[in-house]
Amino acid sequence: MKKMTKVIGICAAAAMVMTTGTAAFAEEGTFTIGAIGPVTGAAAAYGISVMNGAQLAVDEINASGGINGYQVELITADDEHDAEKSVNAYNDLKDKGMQMLLGTVTSAPCIAVEGEALNDNMFLLTPSGSAVDCITGENAFRVCFADPAQGAKSAQFIGEHGLATKIGIIYDSSDPYSTGIMESFVAEADSQGLEVVSNEAFSDNRTDFSAQLNKAKDAEAELVFLPFYYQEAALVLKQASDMGFAPTFFGCDGMDGILTVENFDTSLAEGLMLLTPFTPNAEDEMTQNFVAAYEEAFDGLVPIQFGADAYDGIYAMKAALEDADANPDMSASELCDLMKVSMGNITVEGLTGTITWDPATGEPEKEPKAVVIENGEYVSQD
Repeated sequence: MKKMTKVIGICAAAAMVMTTGTAAFAEEGTFTIGAIGPVTGAAAAYGISVMNGAQLAVDEINASGGINGYQVELITADDEHDAEKSVNAYNDLKDKGMQMLLGTVTSAPCIAVEGEALNDNMFLLTPSGSAVDCITGENAFRVCFADPAQGAKSAQFIGEHGLATKIGIIYDSSDPYSTGIMESFVAEADSQGLEVVSNEAFSDNRTDFSAQLNKAKDAEAELVFLPFYYQEAALVLKQASDMGFAPTFFGCDGMDGILTVENFDTSLAEGLMLLTPFTPNAEDEMTQNFVAAYEEAFDGLVPIQFGADAYDGIYAMKAALEDADANPDMSASELCDLMKVSMGNITVEGLTGTITWDPATGEPEKEPKAVVIENGEYVSQD
């Protein structure tokens, strides 16, 4: 029998908020969603964005009638992008009544927490944990692309658009996110007619990238692929400029946030390209409504893709709970059993694309997008 698919349009839900004001709930009871990510420390831009995007979605959902007539509460915890602290945060939120988890935000903490969630049969939907091992259990799903998809899609985009033929790579060998993307990029590069002329790692030294840049420069790399987070990427761009090395630079979703780095000369990011499923200056109505609501709620802060991923993640949870006809009196384990089936039944028309999920793998299906930074703004390359 053909599977029936439930579609939720986020824009329509958001529009309902504008007209309904406060919600009228059918009966008492609250769904409790936990969210874990770094809101302090080096990766704080990601975690803050996720918490903001999730809270905005929760507020909209509550204002438009809740989920199956029940309110939603978001409880959050800071893990500082540290795996041990993330596990501690998970246990703390569980003690506070968490019934499902949006998180964690970054890959290494997510891998650690996912093992705990699997043991507890706790539903987990990470907005941005892209390492393959983030969602090994049948309880776990993700909104973003996995690392292999990001690496392969990056190589395909570079090859199909003729951006370069000689490629340099700099990656973080201590990070499963960075290593996984690098490996899948290299695997796809040859079929795209790309020659990897340098492939240099860093680990302990995160402030001096001169050796890696000189290798790429000496090999005459036309494009340098940077599959790691924006803090180190800002240093790479500054040091490349200082040595007069000006290839095209290309990153993945971890690059998002580079324009917010304190004391960073954003002109150094001119021409930087990255894969990202969301750009705040996109002209579609859904994006513009989200950006306006986000800026109003969070003191003019412009959302990055991690906030959009989290926003879509909350609406995916809503769709799955509605598909399952769930209620908050159910235990976390009972809800997990229902939701991991319902995730295969839903389609979310979200900020980051039209998304469906494979319940066997937890992976999303949606189209990748690329942007280039021009005059301090993201410009779509689609």
